[in-house]
Amino acid sequence: MIAAGCSQTVQANTKAAAVFPPMPAIAATTAVAPAKIEPASYQGKDAGRYAAIDDGGYSLPAIDTGKVDPKFLRQLVDDPTGEPAGSIVVDTRQNFLYLVQPNGKAMRYGVGLGKQGHAWKGRAIVQWKRKWPTWTPPASMIRRDQKLEKWRQGMQPGVTNPLGARALYIFKDGKDTLYRIHGSPQWRSIGKSASAGCVRMFNQDVIDLYDRVSGKAPLLVM
Repeated sequence: MIAAGCSQTVQANTKAAAVFPPMPAIAATTAVAPAKIEPASYQGKDAGRYAAIDDGGYSLPAIDTGKVDPKFLRQLVDDPTGEPAGSIVVDTRQNFLYLVQPNGKAMRYGVGLGKQGHAWKGRAIVQWKRKWPTWTPPASMIRRDQKLEKWRQGMQPGVTNPLGARALYIFKDGKDTLYRIHGSPQWRSIGKSASAGCVRMFNQDVIDLYDRVSGKAPLLVM
């Protein structure tokens, strides 16, 4: 079983650089640009959106959409949030993540939530994004599960890495919230509350979200 994806144990005011490998410098950004809207044909219940893909040298398996509640598949909907275009909104009650679009629309994704996913609420920003991130289990997790000792210095990126194909790192007031939006190899956990972790997405969906999010996007978790 894959361990929790994003749980990290650090001091409350510690920045992510102390936990994760050094991140590339982030260029200064202007206001978040409105996210793109795909053609209507892309929004239909097309299993091709969740087909196997090669990405960054890794081969992601297909998602069996027949075993997923259709409401948790990626789709364009009327925006229920009222937030500005380019904002990310996580609805922890319904296990939805919205990326607000122009003209009263939002791209909605199903998400899986764990303890951290339910514990943190409020406003923050996406400080940075990373493709195929390294995952480092905290010492407390290693103590509970000695099999994780081999990953103390970090698990290399790959299709079994708990952070999946992409990760978005969330900061508030310049400090790491320890809150992550990330892909997951455990696609059956999407739409459910897992035992640990932050906000999990289908890998195909987190890739889609990553490509749409511009700059330091605002985030609301409610």
